[in-house]
Amino acid sequence: MVKVFFNNSCNICRTEINHYKKHCDDNIIWIDVTDNQDAQNITSKSYEELLRRMHVIQDGKVIDGAESFLIIWKNIPKYNFLYNIFKIKPLFFFLNIFYEIAAYFLFLKNKHLLKK
Repeated sequence: MVKVFFNNSCNICRTEINHYKKHCDDNIIWIDVTDNQDAQNITSKSYEELLRRMHVIQDGKVIDGAESFLIIWKNIPKYNFLYNIFKIKPLFFFLNIFYEIAAYFLFLKNKHLLKK
């Protein structure tokens, strides 16, 4: 069982996750981190860390960032091809850079959630 922790308050994040939800089975649990103390307790991450990057728990290990996408893609048959492409080290390197840039700007856009 894979648990995915995502920011449902972010329009882009929510849209992408809702798309994945349509194509997966019950092997993924989707958890909104917005004002969710349980998510912080389960992951041992701060609210800011959870808003800053997507997190996944697989086999008891908390994984964040671009690697989260690899796990999601691996667990959704329709997206296995993305997993097989981006698990290759040089390609993962570029995915990671792209993810970090995108995640940074999405975090800035949604940073107001920290002030609640």
